[in-house]
Amino acid sequence: MSSLALAILAGAIGFAAYAYIGYPLLLKVLALRGPRTRRTPTVPEWPGVSITIPVYNEAATIGQTLERILAIDYPADRRQIVVVSDASSDGTDDIVRGFAERGVELLRVPERGGKSAAENAALPFLRGGIVVNTDASIHIPPEAVRRLVAAFADPSVGVASGRDVSVTRIGDVSNQGESGYVGYEMAIRDLETRVDGIVGASGCFYAIRAELHQAYVPAGLSRDFAAALVAREHGYRAVSVPDAICFVPRTASLRSEYRRKVRTMTRGMQTLAYKGRLLNPLRYGLFAWMLFSHKVCRWLTPWAGAAALVALAMLAPGASWARVLLAVAGLGGATALAGWVWPGGTGRAVPKLLALPAYVVSGNVAAMEALLAALAGRRHATWEPTRRDASSPRPQVGSPLSL
Repeated sequence: MSSLALAILAGAIGFAAYAYIGYPLLLKVLALRGPRTRRTPTVPEWPGVSITIPVYNEAATIGQTLERILAIDYPADRRQIVVVSDASSDGTDDIVRGFAERGVELLRVPERGGKSAAENAALPFLRGGIVVNTDASIHIPPEAVRRLVAAFADPSVGVASGRDVSVTRIGDVSNQGESGYVGYEMAIRDLETRVDGIVGASGCFYAIRAELHQAYVPAGLSRDFAAALVAREHGYRAVSVPDAICFVPRTASLRSEYRRKVRTMTRGMQTLAYKGRLLNPLRYGLFAWMLFSHKVCRWLTPWAGAAALVALAMLAPGASWARVLLAVAGLGGATALAGWVWPGGTGRAVPKLLALPAYVVSGNVAAMEALLAALAGRRHATWEPTRRDASSPRPQVGSPLSL
């Protein structure tokens, strides 16, 4: 029994270590071959772009968002701005109509169907050769769209993803764990770009060739994740563009972030199941390995952690080291729980000591719930956008990580 428990423990720890440490290190080794790119520094003639903003009840933010989009450094005669309203009921549509004379187009979907359904509805109306997809709550610097589009000077690129930077109001320390995780994820994407291309684009800011964007994606699935997979199916790469920055305000609370993660991971798992042939290494080679390592291994890591706890419980009666590790795990769980239940809305922010453990544990529990939901066929087609403080002045940027 002890040998079985030791084998389970070793396997679980090894699996988790590979997902979060081994995979990035292998990418770093492979990246030593040099960057895979044929991108030229400038684009001789800027292509027409269609900027789409799917929204649901964003009256509080859409006006500021459109002002920022209209201020981007891109030729006005080569851009189309389309706001796709998913049957908004709070006055969002009226605000958007107020921008009609400045070239903003409104497409209203009469019945709520979710973000992907709204994006699908917009397909026949998009005129640009490049489609830029963004969200209502993020901040895009004026030069970001131009930098994103410049990536398509490389003919092998089918999707270009912006660099998410987690921000908050100066002095606001809510949900601090999000910044560290976003920095880690962006570092992984940079390495993947240098090796063979990213396996998923940023849902809040990415661009795609129009012919790829027209590919059918069922309404209940994730278009931003599917974009990178569709590109690979058609012989293109998806890349991360580090200087195409998009400032993403943190979610207001850990619980909101948990609900967002469950939705996005459930949709991501169902999207990968729909595009499961891309996991075939005989056909897709290095990309299949990267897709499996970045997505599947990450989603399965919480179950490996649960197996490790079971193995430690089996070993504890006869091994003091196992009891110590169980105690450490219990302390970590208690710390995470304290961060989860810390009173919100009272001006008392979650202490840094609690923030990261709470974020990591809640993210892993969300992955477990998402897998169960995906296996049960539960859909999150109806869109409940994560409410972020898009009006944050002078954002305080989370520290990026490097690998």
